[in-house]
Amino acid sequence: MADPQELSLIVKKQVCKNDLKKYYRFRKTQFYGGCATADCLGCNLRCAYCWAQKKVWYPEKYGKYYSPKIVSERLIKMGLPLVRVSGGEPTIGKDHLLTLIKLIPENILFILETNGILLNDDYIKELNKFRNIFVRLSLKGVDNQTFERNTGMDGAFFQHQLKVLELLKENRVQHGVAILSNLYTKKQIRNLRIPNLEHEPLILYPYIEKSLRKKSIEINPTNSV
Repeated sequence: MADPQELSLIVKKQVCKNDLKKYYRFRKTQFYGGCATADCLGCNLRCAYCWAQKKVWYPEKYGKYYSPKIVSERLIKMGLPLVRVSGGEPTIGKDHLLTLIKLIPENILFILETNGILLNDDYIKELNKFRNIFVRLSLKGVDNQTFERNTGMDGAFFQHQLKVLELLKENRVQHGVAILSNLYTKKQIRNLRIPNLEHEPLILYPYIEKSLRKKSIEINPTNSV
């Protein structure tokens, strides 16, 4: 199975150029009660349920390069109390991300939505220098097998996600954990023993349904847990 950290190196060459990174849109969204969003390109996973897969997996075809300064200005200009980078994986291009967060005023909360694959103790310590950051870790499975099935990557990296969660706790970084509960049983989710786990709904666009069927991934639409 593929190594997502190795894929990160390949993707970084496609979406990062010095301190620039590729984005394909900037928008206001209703997430978190109203959030300014920059959608970036490039990811180190190949999740079957990815809503942005067409653009995110083929970054050479879409978007433009933006500096952290331009991205921050576009987000701040929307006048919302929360900002985030969505679409692809924002931790690809560490220098770009850290500079971007630094440019966001402390009275605006930066929500870092990440799969955590590139996070380690040093990276998390860098993030912890900021007082206006909230890390939202998205679990991609409930065990090694479901992680591999869902992402197309080595299932052992599910354990890395759990390790990142422990590092966030140890470093006292504000954080939350989310999971697409429709893909698992209630028992599987309870067995994770993660307090305050956010249950995120799966939006079944036609292309996502097709992708899930290809991998024989069953959906439980009534699983609200």
